[in-house]
Amino acid sequence: MLSHFRLKENNSTAQTEILAGVSSFLATSYIIVVNPGILSHAGLPFAAVLTATVLVCFFSSVMMGLYAHNPIIVAPGMGLNAFFTYSAVLGMGVPWQTALGAVFWSGVFFLLLSVFNIRTFIVKAIPRPLRYAIAAGIGLFITLIGLSNAGFIVHNPATIIGHSKFTPPVLVFLSGLFLTAVLIVRKVKGAILLGIVATTLLAATLGRGWGETTLVNYKGLVAMPDFSLLFTLDLAGSLKFAVLPVIFAFVFTDLFDSLSTLVGLAEAANLVDENGDPRNVKRALVTDAVSTTLAGLVGSSPGTAYIESAVGIEEGGRTGLTAVVAAILFLPFLFLAPLLSMVPAIATAPALVLVGTFMLRPVTKINWMQLDDAFPAFLAMVIIPFSYSITQGIIWGFLGWTVIKFAVGKRRELSPALLIIDLFCVLAVVIE
Repeated sequence: MLSHFRLKENNSTAQTEILAGVSSFLATSYIIVVNPGILSHAGLPFAAVLTATVLVCFFSSVMMGLYAHNPIIVAPGMGLNAFFTYSAVLGMGVPWQTALGAVFWSGVFFLLLSVFNIRTFIVKAIPRPLRYAIAAGIGLFITLIGLSNAGFIVHNPATIIGHSKFTPPVLVFLSGLFLTAVLIVRKVKGAILLGIVATTLLAATLGRGWGETTLVNYKGLVAMPDFSLLFTLDLAGSLKFAVLPVIFAFVFTDLFDSLSTLVGLAEAANLVDENGDPRNVKRALVTDAVSTTLAGLVGSSPGTAYIESAVGIEEGGRTGLTAVVAAILFLPFLFLAPLLSMVPAIATAPALVLVGTFMLRPVTKINWMQLDDAFPAFLAMVIIPFSYSITQGIIWGFLGWTVIKFAVGKRRELSPALLIIDLFCVLAVVIE
């Protein structure tokens, strides 16, 4: 079995790969709690989403390890789950069953793009500044959600939004935020997970001696997995014309999230082929597409490659054994839904804010002095959080890029593929 991973060829050992797998798991395990917490706002049962999340993490990461031979974890993506809940379901009024169908079809479409190498054609059509800006905008969006879930940012009729009063729950959130930030800065393994646990324990004291509201109630330790979301997706309803922008946004976000993650990890760890491309990139993208398709079937937002896999790679992980070890570590959490459902929103909010910090990094790659690049990028970045819609940020970023480039005589930067994407953007605006 170990010979399948070609440990000697990659100058690694089983012991190193196992340690790397544990490290990657600790870095990504926060998604077990955070994903159900976000999707439950769309009306999906917490325990059932937790089961779906673990299934996606396990099967997708195993496939990444055995099929794509990469030490990369695949799990439901941050940003994609936010789009599912706050843009598609709550913002556009799409029923969650239909949204799951959109996830499935986006996975099928992504799979076709990967198998037939059409992804290269699309990737080259998307301006890099827009890619960076959209990633940063999603980071700001996730941060806003975290601050809102914590009650730190609230509605204010006079100023649209404002900060809340200094209440006990807000104090717990701030304590968890700074504790988790310190753990991350000090490079503590599993920092985000430890932050969630510590904040939950602190939140458990509310209503028990201080604070008026009790946020944590013991609901038990273990239970059988909840498979109630399996095959509840609405395949026919998700193919209606009005839902096409949702599918497009899933495909676009998932595609570039995956590609940027694979490129970043490959460059950091020298996991490249003879052409300098990420190792087994086609197989890795196929895995990502299958993960998204699976997510729609089991009841989760799309799966994607996780940049936190870099933690395991830094520990020496170089083969698919790292991903397989991490995948196996997800399985016990199938039976811990009662325990994990105790985690309140203020305990996962610090994780959302800090993930937003990580996603803002690409903004430094934008040339802000070149305004014909900077303005459309800025438009995409700010519209996402301000409109509470990833779709709107993508639409106006693309349209802004096309209008500016056309007006200043840089029409060569407008490829036919980009103009086709613009057409879809216009259609999305018209049918909304």
